[in-house]
Amino acid sequence: MIKIDGSYGEGGGQILRTAIALSCVTQKPVEVYNIRANRPKPGLAMQHLKGIEAAKMITNAEVEGLKLGSTRVVFKPRSLRGGNFKIDIGTAGSVTLILQTILLPSLYAERPSTFEIRGGTDVKWSPSVDYVRFVTFKALEELGAKVELDLIARGYYPEGGGKIIVRVEPSKLRGKSFEVLPCDVVKGISHCQNLPSHVAERQKNSAVSFLKERGYDAEVEIEVRKGISTGSGITLWCGYKGSVELGEKGKRAEIVGKECAEKLVKELESDGAFDKHLADQIMPFSAVASGETVYTTTEVTKHQISNAYVMNKFFDNVKIDGNRIEIDGIGL
Repeated sequence: MIKIDGSYGEGGGQILRTAIALSCVTQKPVEVYNIRANRPKPGLAMQHLKGIEAAKMITNAEVEGLKLGSTRVVFKPRSLRGGNFKIDIGTAGSVTLILQTILLPSLYAERPSTFEIRGGTDVKWSPSVDYVRFVTFKALEELGAKVELDLIARGYYPEGGGKIIVRVEPSKLRGKSFEVLPCDVVKGISHCQNLPSHVAERQKNSAVSFLKERGYDAEVEIEVRKGISTGSGITLWCGYKGSVELGEKGKRAEIVGKECAEKLVKELESDGAFDKHLADQIMPFSAVASGETVYTTTEVTKHQISNAYVMNKFFDNVKIDGNRIEIDGIGL
């Protein structure tokens, strides 16, 4: 059994998600201990619990420690099946973080999978649904992944209520060397729900103005919805780099838009093919691809280091040298 120290590196949910995903796809049992040991509330939160429950569902796994607050989980997958699945986080927990647990193994299932996931689509400490659709999936598709995501409803903190449908076709991933892409036009979506349309418009106008000052053309869509939860945000992207900023009570929409644009420009003007978030998201997929995957990142983060630790426990095939990440895929 592969044993993973959940307090390593950033010591958060990333280690758990990667360990469970790799256990599913390799069919190797794993024990994760010291889960979130360095957090104010150690152990499994609802977000992590739902991710493991989803992984259990798609692999018919035997699981020990599957309860809130548990600091140790033993996960023993029995099979890897496709099919239609419904996952309701029940809170504003991130639907995109659930995907980080189940998407990779679903690419290697015997038949296609469809996931209906309810929760938060645009919440703190996680990639927005638009970032995943237009940045993460772009890179994954170039590795050979066949995935589609439909956004049905947006969900913000604290009520949630978002809904996505993700379709996954069995795919054989292949390694690739990723190069820095030129940025001709920045794309984006500025959105709000249960708020006046001018909130999304002001976010957009502020972002576009800042981008143009820095020499970037921009095309940003406006999206205004009604739904269960109230909130706003903006996601900007170009190539393998993106940024996300969410509205907050008392924070002017102009500031939200400008800060999102500032973060993207920082990424675009930093040396590296991938932004710092995409770099860690792609690592587990590259680990099981056929052939070597190589890319540079604008910043080496604790999430990347944590992922490398977990992947090397399974395969010993990851090397981080400066800002260059090299992964020798095992070719599942």
